[in-house]
Amino acid sequence: MRIAGAPISWGVCEVPEWGHQLDRERVLTEMRELGLTATELGPDGFLPPSPTHRKALLEEYGLHAAGGFLPVVLHDPEHDPVPGLRARMRDFAEGGVDVMVLAADSGGGGYDQRPDLDAAGWKTLLENLDRITAEARAFDHPVTLHPHVGTMVETREEVDRVVDGSAVPLCLDTGHLLIGGTDPLELVRRDPGRIAHVHLKDVDAGLAEQVSNGTLTYTQAVRTGIYRPLGQGDVDIAGIVAALETSGYSGWYVMEQDVVLTGDRDDPRDGIRQSIAYLGGLA
Repeated sequence: MRIAGAPISWGVCEVPEWGHQLDRERVLTEMRELGLTATELGPDGFLPPSPTHRKALLEEYGLHAAGGFLPVVLHDPEHDPVPGLRARMRDFAEGGVDVMVLAADSGGGGYDQRPDLDAAGWKTLLENLDRITAEARAFDHPVTLHPHVGTMVETREEVDRVVDGSAVPLCLDTGHLLIGGTDPLELVRRDPGRIAHVHLKDVDAGLAEQVSNGTLTYTQAVRTGIYRPLGQGDVDIAGIVAALETSGYSGWYVMEQDVVLTGDRDDPRDGIRQSIAYLGGLA
């Protein structure tokens, strides 16, 4: 299987005050030691901004750039995201990054609350997604939309609205979809051709329900352990992988378990190791 890692599995996150941020040398070294051959980029500042320097650094650790996650405001009629994303697409192409993974940022910072989106906001968001998708074709690097808790595309209704109202490929994040009320296996079976990138998470469904009903914020749920090693939660990871492979999916499986760390002594490798072993068993 084409298994990649993600810095967020080591607690490295773009959200201010998320938790302790490990240095990149430790994260990349541990990725290599665990046998990973690819990674997502992590937040801005984690890796060098220069695409050539970033690529060279990853190659030192035997890693390929599988993708990069970018929260972007897509729903504001007074904000045009395309010029900035065009520059990032060029950066990704020059640096050999396979997939751009967008999230429909609420604009509020973090993922614990978001505004309601009106008809004008939805019209702008869907139009921007199609504009961005068209721009991406010139760089021959796919752009995907990542339904994500705390963004403007979170719930099942919102995911369906994007699928029905735009042509953007999707990043299938099995955890965020489940928390938002979408069955990720059903989505794969319904529209496998829309899936261009995959984030594999396993989830404690009880904690997911508490996020959904507002008992816990997303950040609180991550701190509490909403994400479990693959195969030990309530997501049908095996069924999802089987359905994707049957459909001809040829992209990366990014093994991603968001964690919040408290300091350098925290060591997330055990759960990551278990997840890698689980995926190896599926292969």
